Amino acid sequence: MLNALGIITTVVVGVMVGVEFSVAFVINRILDALPDDCALRGRAHGGRMLGAVMPVWYITSLVLAAIWAIAGWGDPGTGLVITAAALLIVSVIMSLLLLVPINNQGKTWTPDNRPDDWKQQISRWDRFHYVRVAIIIAAFTLLPAALA
Repeated sequence: MLNALGIITTVVVGVMVGVEFSVAFVINRILDALPDDCALRGRAHGGRMLGAVMPVWYITSLVLAAIWAIAGWGDPGTGLVITAAALLIVSVIMSLLLLVPINNQGKTWTPDNRPDDWKQQISRWDRFHYVRVAIIIAAFTLLPAALA
């Protein structure tokens, strides 16, 4: 049962990492290469869509890791799961404090109401997102190691 929980947690976190990695290194680059205000519109739409899904995904990942750590307390690998859960906590806190405020503004932007510094705000969001992606990749890496 504990192995199944570990596999489920690893898959859920891994797919989340894949989505966030894709946003950082594929989707946003595609959007930014589009003409005119397409990037702004695409990022606003993505902010609305992923802004609704990702909080649930992050919390689910964290809860699964916490349940795995508690259920496997004392087993080899539990320290890795606890460390992964701690990294997921950091990613959630970082999201709430740094990324969500920018996203909440950005998802309402249109070519008519965007602020003058919208590109700087998007650039700041991207930089924070790169750090968050690195953190969740580190957490993800620890989970299969804990299964081994």
